[in-house]
Amino acid sequence: MNWYEDMNLWSGFSEVLFTPERARAAADAVATSPLLAFAPASRVLDQCCGTGFFTAPLARRGYQVTGVDLHPELLERAAAACADAGATASFVRADVREYGVPEAYDVVVNMYTSFGYFDDHEDNMRVLHNAHRSLAPGGQLLVDLLSKETYASWVGPPKIVDVPGGMVVMRDTILDDWTRYRTDWTLVRGDTAAHTSLTCYVYSAAELRAMFAEAGFGKIECFGNLDGGPYDANATRLIIRGSKGSG
Repeated sequence: MNWYEDMNLWSGFSEVLFTPERARAAADAVATSPLLAFAPASRVLDQCCGTGFFTAPLARRGYQVTGVDLHPELLERAAAACADAGATASFVRADVREYGVPEAYDVVVNMYTSFGYFDDHEDNMRVLHNAHRSLAPGGQLLVDLLSKETYASWVGPPKIVDVPGGMVVMRDTILDDWTRYRTDWTLVRGDTAAHTSLTCYVYSAAELRAMFAEAGFGKIECFGNLDGGPYDANATRLIIRGSKGSG
């Protein structure tokens, strides 16, 4: 089983992955970010939507949102988040390497470093190709992730995150000459400990630009945060946006 298929990761470490702070940050970003301001009633595909951090506020803003994820438990939580927000969205259980509906969406978003999960680079390219295929002419893809540059400024000694009744120890390892990284997490509560790990490709901005172009996107832009700031030494994320040609 690949790590992203293991529901024990998503449920057992839910308190780290799906925090209320992250939910609030996503809602604030949707409310204020110029990069997440789309044409009224835009059809939006949220790839790897998880528990709906972005799905719910995007739907509440009036967009026609479809969330796609591999795990039905996460999709149920995303649907509940939409209900709590007084919004409606559609949900599809699917692998993003396979899911694509020709010209069905005006916007595709892939948020919170949900890109690069697959061990084969060509599988990651398939995610971009599916996004391109799913966009109507003139549509846009927006990907938010830790790039090679931003990850290098963040990675270092093991980190400890407090959770109710315990703590999570996080350790990162760079693999294959900065091609990928592995994150090991250990959740400690009293006399018990649970361990998991994940491995992800880590791409530079230049590499992602080339990948977007290979997938058929034009007007490719890089930003250093969701406020639309420049991708420079002060960048905290890589937000990369590309457009599908109109014909």
